[in-house]
Amino acid sequence: MTATKLSNLTRVAALAALLLGACQTPDYGRPLPPGAPALLPLGKGEIRPRFAETWYERDELLPALELSLEWFARPSSQEHFPCEGITHERARASLVRFKELLLSARDGDEFDSRVTQEFQIFKSAGWNAKGGGVLFTGYCTPILDGSLSADATYRHPLYALPPDLAKGKNGEILGQKQADGTVAPYPTRAAIEASGMLKGKGLELVYLRDPLDAFIAHVNGSAVIRLPDGTEKRFGYHGKNGREYRSLGKALVRDKHIAAKDISLAAIRAWGEKNPDLLQKYIEEDESFVFFLPIDGPPKGSLNVDVTGGRTLATDKSLFPRGGLVYVDVKAPTSGKSIYVYDRMMLDQDTGGAIRTAGRADIYIGVGDEAEQIAGGTKHPGQMYYLFLKSDADAARGR
Repeated sequence: MTATKLSNLTRVAALAALLLGACQTPDYGRPLPPGAPALLPLGKGEIRPRFAETWYERDELLPALELSLEWFARPSSQEHFPCEGITHERARASLVRFKELLLSARDGDEFDSRVTQEFQIFKSAGWNAKGGGVLFTGYCTPILDGSLSADATYRHPLYALPPDLAKGKNGEILGQKQADGTVAPYPTRAAIEASGMLKGKGLELVYLRDPLDAFIAHVNGSAVIRLPDGTEKRFGYHGKNGREYRSLGKALVRDKHIAAKDISLAAIRAWGEKNPDLLQKYIEEDESFVFFLPIDGPPKGSLNVDVTGGRTLATDKSLFPRGGLVYVDVKAPTSGKSIYVYDRMMLDQDTGGAIRTAGRADIYIGVGDEAEQIAGGTKHPGQMYYLFLKSDADAARGR
């Protein structure tokens, strides 16, 4: 058995022991206690990831890394630091130095050794604020059938950003602009749908076949729409109503429509085809409502840089430093439902409606039907590790 495989098995075994040995059932949605850190430095003797394989994957990783460096070059990126004690310069220089090591190391072992010498490794505080683990889900850019005009087949629109939606200077949702100049909470999904408040205002971008397809686009924040003539149009996230996201899958499990062990996007689709009216009621439990805009090229994440399949991670941006290197260690399903160890270096470049604690993260899988299948079945515990140069003195060397 190779050293890399042994390292993988050791990490997975340690994580399984930690989760099974916990005295409480993991509550991955639990907020951190006030003042608790989201990042915990790895202590002496703690098992760390092995980074040798990252060197062999450098051609795949480097384009995503460059996108983070592009974001750090924007003056606006400085507004989000310091975060968890990490300065903007340290975070940026960590990427610069990591890139240098990817290009200069002679092999994976040398790369692993140099990263370990120069970088400090942190793990997520996780669901219990003690490093207890992170629940990873997947998201994607689905390919859905649709039309630019409504007809008997395509009746469910994706909407553009309405003019009455108020945003702050950093894009945060403030609410709905009122006639007297005040701002009130924006209506919920159910209220938007019931009132028809968006209809007939020129906000309809494209029409989809059924409400679940529209909901899938909302949850993922982007979609490729396949038109009747075979051409495709891309739509990306432009904003939301600011309401809390509620999981459709959790609701169906809660009410015993689908067993927890069987929940997946495919299972939800199958159940929804048999229960369309009931499905609509469950969709409306999710108060969040997303608005879109036409895009060219890949969709963008919350950093306004392209998301990269298998390399972009979405986390709670109120807790974790934006744009940085994060090593993901999790079991995840392939499209054939087999299980493999998903251990790779990623970039923290996005967020999501359900990603609101240190115990949650979302892996961007990619575009298309296979990505949708994988993303819809991804719900597994693991851990994420952040890498930063060991001190600001080291960071200065990365300039």
